[in-house]
Amino acid sequence: MTLTPVGIDIAKNVMQLHYVDQETGEIVNKPVKRGQLLEHFANRAPCLIGMEACGGAHHWARELSKIGHQVKLLPAEFVKAFNIRNKNDAADARAIWFAVQQPTKPVAIKTEMQQAMLALHRARQQLVEFRTMQINGLRGMLAEFGEVMGRKRAGMVSAIPDVLARVAERLPAVLIDTLREQWNRIRQLDEAIGGIERRMREWKKDDPAVKAISEIPGVGLLTATATVAMMGDAKAFKSGREFGAWLGLVPKQTGSGGKTNLHGISKRGDAYLRTLLIHGARSVMTNARDPGPWVQQLKKRRSWNVVIVALANKMARIIWAVLAHDRPYQRGYVSAKPA
Repeated sequence: MTLTPVGIDIAKNVMQLHYVDQETGEIVNKPVKRGQLLEHFANRAPCLIGMEACGGAHHWARELSKIGHQVKLLPAEFVKAFNIRNKNDAADARAIWFAVQQPTKPVAIKTEMQQAMLALHRARQQLVEFRTMQINGLRGMLAEFGEVMGRKRAGMVSAIPDVLARVAERLPAVLIDTLREQWNRIRQLDEAIGGIERRMREWKKDDPAVKAISEIPGVGLLTATATVAMMGDAKAFKSGREFGAWLGLVPKQTGSGGKTNLHGISKRGDAYLRTLLIHGARSVMTNARDPGPWVQQLKKRRSWNVVIVALANKMARIIWAVLAHDRPYQRGYVSAKPA
């Protein structure tokens, strides 16, 4: 059965639809209010619905899939190529209608639980960034009065009570109270971040996929939960190489006339997940007693940072293999291609 392509430009209150009526051949480009969108598609024949992968897209994709339609979430940069002239809701819906008919890889539709886990990661990241700002601000203010502490947080935690006691003898009480309030705020942020991580550990206990990839060296709590939540269905990727490219861990290519030049990594994927994988690879390189012969051989030929990124790419491929083939991680496993 041929599905009718439909492009939907989703918004906060009004959605813009673009499609061609199969019976009359009329080009339809009309707005539909948010509360009437599901009603509009409830009695229609199954359609191929395209939407940009933006805020609210996964929710609408799940709801439209429940009533029998096939939904493709498209990267915004892919849709942009089909918007030729002015940018408005009608033109965006038309561009999505063109893009959904092209042979491209859609964004995996996430479940509510996966989105909830990503929300926890965003909340934690905001708290971490705010905590870093508070720590740097406190260090800077104390340095203005001649009190300098160690660079690491552990040194600051042990030194801050004595530092505040010393400056209290010679600085105004209003400033000392403000500094103490800021230090208490940092400790409250520590507790809030710890609370979010405890909720992540609870999800790890109940999710077999998170537990499976947590056995991989360099994959900790944050990397495991973020990867499972962000990847969606692992079988949506054809191979581990494709998953690594989706994360931006492969070289960027330019070429002409049959000559191909390789540059630094493309960085086209999600920056947060890519950062977690690279930090995990750096931890393996720094702390592991035996990172493996593959890493040892690569270290002889490439620089430290190149080896770290290569190991992060390998970790991404292993994660895909564990999830896509539904088998536990085995150290030293060698894949054998069929004859």
